[in-house]
This record gives sequence, C-alpha cells and structure tokens, in this order.
Amino acid sequence: MPGSRAFGDASVMLACDKRNRNKEYRGGVMRSWIKLAATAIATFVAVASASAQSPFPSKPVRIFVPYAAGGGVDILARTLGEVVSKQWGQSVVIENRPGAGGVVASQALIASPPDGYTLIVVASGHATNPLLYPKIPYDTFKDFTPISLLGSSPNILLVRADSPFKTLGDMVAQARANPGSLSFAHAGTGTSTHLAGELLKSLAKIDLNAVPYKGGAPAINDLLGGQIAMSFNNGPESLPQLEAGTLRALAVTTAARASLLPNVPGMGEAVPGYDTEVWWGLLGPAGMPADLVAKLSLDFVAALNTEPVKARLAKLGASPIGSSPKELEAKIRADYEKWGPIIKASGMKAE
Repeated sequence: MPGSRAFGDASVMLACDKRNRNKEYRGGVMRSWIKLAATAIATFVAVASASAQSPFPSKPVRIFVPYAAGGGVDILARTLGEVVSKQWGQSVVIENRPGAGGVVASQALIASPPDGYTLIVVASGHATNPLLYPKIPYDTFKDFTPISLLGSSPNILLVRADSPFKTLGDMVAQARANPGSLSFAHAGTGTSTHLAGELLKSLAKIDLNAVPYKGGAPAINDLLGGQIAMSFNNGPESLPQLEAGTLRALAVTTAARASLLPNVPGMGEAVPGYDTEVWWGLLGPAGMPADLVAKLSLDFVAALNTEPVKARLAKLGASPIGSSPKELEAKIRADYEKWGPIIKASGMKAE
C-alpha cells in the first residue's frame, strides 16, 4: 500500500537520523575529551618543565664532614663551601659527623634525597672502609654518586733531628739487618699513615712494628720524646716541626717529590712501586641526575681553581685536583683493589 510504504520510508529516515545524531554526539564528546586530555597533558608538561628548569640551588646545601672540626677535611670543606656559596647565592652548611672512620656520615648521606642538597667530602679511607669493617651499612660503590676528586697530599716519614737515620736507605738497611727492631707510629688502625707504613713493609720487604696512636699529634709527641724511632704523619702536623728543626723528613709517601717539600725524596725513589697519598673527594647519594652531577662537578672544580682555595690547600701541604665524576669513581675502585692485599696480609681491622 502506498501509505504504508511512505510510513515505512519515514521510519527508516527517522532511525537513520537518530543514529547520525548519536554518532555526532559521541564524536563531539570524544573530541571534547581528547581536547581536555591534551590540555591537561600540556599543562603537566609545562609545570614539570618549569620545575626541572628551576635553578640549582634554590635553598641551602649541606655538606657532611666525617671528621671533627678543625682537621684537614673540615678546613677543605669549609673553604670550598665559602667559594661555591658566593657562586650560587645560597648558603652552604658544613655538618661535622665524626665516627667509625667516616661510616657515620656516609650512612647519613645515603639516607638523603639525591637532589644535590646533601653532599659529603670524604677522605681516601672511604675506599678502604669495606676492607676494614666487617659490616658497613652501605655499598661503597652502589650507594654513592661520585662528583669530583678535590685534592691530595702526601704523608711524611719523620725521624728526630738527631736520629742516626739520615736517609730512607739508612733506615731500610737497619730494618733488614735487625728484623723487628724498629717501630713506626701512626694515627690509628687503618688510617692513611698506617697504610703508608704497611705498604713500605710490603714493598721493601722489611719487618717493622706498627704502633697505633689516637691521632697524629700524640704520635709526634712520642717521636719528639724519643719513645719511638719514626712516625708517618700528614703535612699539617709535620710542617711546623720540620720548620722548627726538631724533626727531619726521610721521605714523602709519593713516587716523586712533592711541592710542599721539594728537597725531600719521594718514597718511590728508593722503593720501586711505592706511591700513596691522602686524597679527598666529593660525593652525593646514589641516583642523582646526570645534569646535576655535571653542574656540581664544574662548580667545585671552578672553586678549586680560585686563589683563596689554592692558598688554603698550600697551607695544608695539599694540591688541588678537580676531576670528572668518572675519575673519582676510578680512584675509589683503584684504591680498594690496591689496599685489599695489604690489609689482608697485615690482618688489620678497624677499632
């Protein structure tokens, strides 16, 4: 019937129109959602980008020092802190956290966020602590971010000014002729001065007795008093006595002569292969962003090259270095591997 056909055609047209309108509605909703999502993502990216680009530092930076105030590491950290503080326009706070040869301060560091606002200046003992302590609460290689090797200084083998030993060769000859007859003082088990003496024993193949003291100053006092024949000490402890003429330096503990005592032979001149020194490095917690590490390294290297820092280091008998993060990482690993056999052979354990 014609009317029925017309009615059917109209129904079909209405259904199609409804489907088209529904399709357009869904399409409009989808387009609105996509636009809203795109706007949200763009806003998030913009906020994140602005946050990432905010200048570092935007608040004070803490630097842990694992030793008491007034020592060489403390003086170095405070001197560098003053310089980078001026560069950054932010204060640098030095926190002394002595204990367990640096383990206490290192443990505090690794618990800090890897945002560059908490750092630590360590000495060369950082590399040997895992060899000396049966258990330490961190992984020396995985829980830190190396930033820069800051500086180094040789230790010095000292005797009294009236000692019969005029040269290192004299002392070695005596030790070989009478094994076990000579003793050397050092600043404590596992310290750089102790390791310096153990390395001499190993490479020169001589028998010396290592006598621990609670620091370098008491060791020098007994050396001056004639209670012990010789002592390994650092530069700041040694230089005043050398200048006063009360002590004599037989050698510095580096392969070649050092700038602080150019007339004193390097230990390596008489004992092939001998070369050791105290070094200091800047570390952060593990997981620091690469661009932040690069900035910190550049800023501290720049500070090391300023005249105030050079002058202060010279008074400590030290030389500035300033290295890449990879060079500091390599130094830590090299010292760990170098001292492992020496420490094991001596049987030394941290007190």
